[in-house]
Amino acid sequence: MTNYSYKNFLFLFLLAVSSSTSSESNKTMEGYWLTSQSIVQVKNCDKNLCATIEHLFVDDDTDPKSIKDSNNKKKSLRDRPLIGINLLEEFPSNASDKKVLKDGKIYDPGRGRVFKSNLYLLDDGTLKVEGCFMSICGHEVWQPLVVTINEDGTRTAEPLK
Repeated sequence: MTNYSYKNFLFLFLLAVSSSTSSESNKTMEGYWLTSQSIVQVKNCDKNLCATIEHLFVDDDTDPKSIKDSNNKKKSLRDRPLIGINLLEEFPSNASDKKVLKDGKIYDPGRGRVFKSNLYLLDDGTLKVEGCFMSICGHEVWQPLVVTINEDGTRTAEPLK
């Protein structure tokens, strides 16, 4: 999953350039987001925010649905596909329009672990997603996307403008 095809690299590059020039800020944490390796949908899931993996960026000859949660600390979950899993826990959905949400949890499929998490909706419309272990925190900035479902059922993702 660490090797990207040329098409995926070009797609990510174009999204990053387009997103950095976007003038309108995203006003809520809910929506579609471009992460470093996937497209995630943040939405209300039974009174909490969830972040469902919708698409994984993999080599052209690899079916994204074949990528399993093989690093999960729970052996019983290692055979489930990564697409469709929820990454967020304990963030109230009624607060998705706030700029900062703290004290939730995030699942990191790369490490197979759950970390304490904070979410920051930045002024430029991006979402800073922070994961913490003890007092050490790391973060990733997610870019907002507009996903359109086409007549044939396929989806098209574009940066939020």
